[in-house]
Amino acid sequence: MTERITPGSLLRIDETRALEGLKTHIRKSLDAYDAQHADGILLGLSGGIDSCLLAAVAVHTLGKRSVHAAYLYDRVSSLRLRQNARLMSNWLGIELTEKSIEPVMDRMGIYSSSEVKITSFSGPLNRLLQKVYCLIYGESPFISSLRKGSAAASKGDDRSTDLRYAAGPIEAGFNSRHITRRHLLEAEADSRKFLLLGAANRTEWLTGWFVKGGVDDLPNEPLAGLYKTQIRQLAAYLQIPDEVLTVKPSPDMMKGITDEFALGASYGHIDLALDFLEGGVVKKDIVEAGVTEAEIRLVEKMKNLSSWKRSSPHHPPRADGGPLGGLRLALDHGPSDKITG
Repeated sequence: MTERITPGSLLRIDETRALEGLKTHIRKSLDAYDAQHADGILLGLSGGIDSCLLAAVAVHTLGKRSVHAAYLYDRVSSLRLRQNARLMSNWLGIELTEKSIEPVMDRMGIYSSSEVKITSFSGPLNRLLQKVYCLIYGESPFISSLRKGSAAASKGDDRSTDLRYAAGPIEAGFNSRHITRRHLLEAEADSRKFLLLGAANRTEWLTGWFVKGGVDDLPNEPLAGLYKTQIRQLAAYLQIPDEVLTVKPSPDMMKGITDEFALGASYGHIDLALDFLEGGVVKKDIVEAGVTEAEIRLVEKMKNLSSWKRSSPHHPPRADGGPLGGLRLALDHGPSDKITG
């Protein structure tokens, strides 16, 4: 009987080799940071699968005494994610600092707009509002934000003038939280002589699902060579607690809005479409796995419109299609780096 084609089977990696590659990257990064004064690493532990995997890999690499985590929350943060952050820190035996960013958000007026107040009521209402937005403007708020940023970066015609007013305060809140978290983590890392690591993955990097200048746009992002599908595979391999594995990825700022709802497709299909666009898997296989033409066009649009976000002088690690149990994993900086396995 022929095995059914799935995102997991098409993008499968060699877990042992991937783990060793990540460990080597972390060790080299720490050595390069400051061999004499670095006292360990710091990461933001959100309670989601990416940061939890990064924490686990870091402990495997350096031991629990050298890994430190911070959970930075505000009034809209998910209780379950907070519990996951505590669960992971206890499971790994690492230090966890918890700090509210709410006073900073208050001073910036993030909670005061009518749009933010309306979206604080319920998840079903927020999902309905996004669907209405899509019907009115013909695209999601996320695509609108990418279009606006792309136009600003190229100093071209910004066709999303109306869109920025419709979703502007919500986007501002999303961006401000991520940028504030980055600033706080950088200050903590500097004061304690820690190397700061980010937990962005390859899917986020290629679709633009991160805030430019935010906590997922750090100079060192060890997981940025792995698609979300592969993050899940490696997390399961390391036997990360089920509470973390089963939580739905979300931006953690609006009730009822998950990553996949905001992006407009499942991570499995996004990953396959990205890999196809990058010259990896073939179209016949991804179509058999359920990816539609509309999803390919959507992912291509996100990738193209988000190119301005990837213009940072600090390029996260990249991976390009090929064998490593299914994918080459590149853990050095630069879009052309490859480990051909």
